Amino acid sequence: MTQTPTTPLTAAAPEPARHPIRWAWADTATMVKRQFVHAVRYPVFMFLVGAPIVILLLFVYVFGGTLGRGLGGDSGDYLAYVMPGIIVLTFVGGMQLTALSMSQDMNEGIVTRFRSMSISRGAVMAGHVISNGLQQVAAVVIVLGLALLLGFRPAADGLDWLGLVGFCLLLIVALGWLSVALGVMAKSVETASNVPMLFMLLPMVGSGFVPTDTMPRWMQIFADVQPFTPIIETIRGLLMGTPLGSSWWISLLWIVGFGVLGYVLARTAYERRAAQ
Repeated sequence: MTQTPTTPLTAAAPEPARHPIRWAWADTATMVKRQFVHAVRYPVFMFLVGAPIVILLLFVYVFGGTLGRGLGGDSGDYLAYVMPGIIVLTFVGGMQLTALSMSQDMNEGIVTRFRSMSISRGAVMAGHVISNGLQQVAAVVIVLGLALLLGFRPAADGLDWLGLVGFCLLLIVALGWLSVALGVMAKSVETASNVPMLFMLLPMVGSGFVPTDTMPRWMQIFADVQPFTPIIETIRGLLMGTPLGSSWWISLLWIVGFGVLGYVLARTAYERRAAQ
């Protein structure tokens, strides 16, 4: 009897290992695209742009004449004074968008599904920070463009503009991680939507819209020590080409503190909630 020769079985070639950093960046890019798809379906970007524009028009055309005279000028002078506050208010308004979108992921069960897939742990949160941060950049560009049409004329040179861009990007990332932490820790979408609104009060109770020395003494003390006053003064100095004084390093300390605190809280709370 003739025997049929058998072919030896060969083991399947193992999947090539992915580099951890490339893996994390690829997953983060996927999450960024996912967030932009959500932004198209739910155009909350209109609120992100609309609110600062309404506040800008309100303060310039309704209050600008009176407040401008208080600064020794007119509504045009007040426009130059108020722009740093409007920029910071736009960034702070983006905190609500980030916290809300992160909370939706945490409370709708999609994070549990992500944990069952081969996805970098930090990519989900980083996707929210980057995608919403890019929307905030676009919003500020639109608001600045409108201000230029209204007569705003910054005195910044090329180096000042580079410093301003870098400073604003650091601020966006720091507030983004803090917002993600608020979204992860929130027990409901409503809570995640409401808590960041407290931060929107701080630029108003600072030097964003009126000089702090015009306030009552007790409020002036708070306005001078709260984090957004040195941040606003740094942006004002970079925009108008004026000396920054000590505001730049004080604001950088606050920004680093926001970023580190937000990142640590976000990662800790994310791991705890995702494991439940």
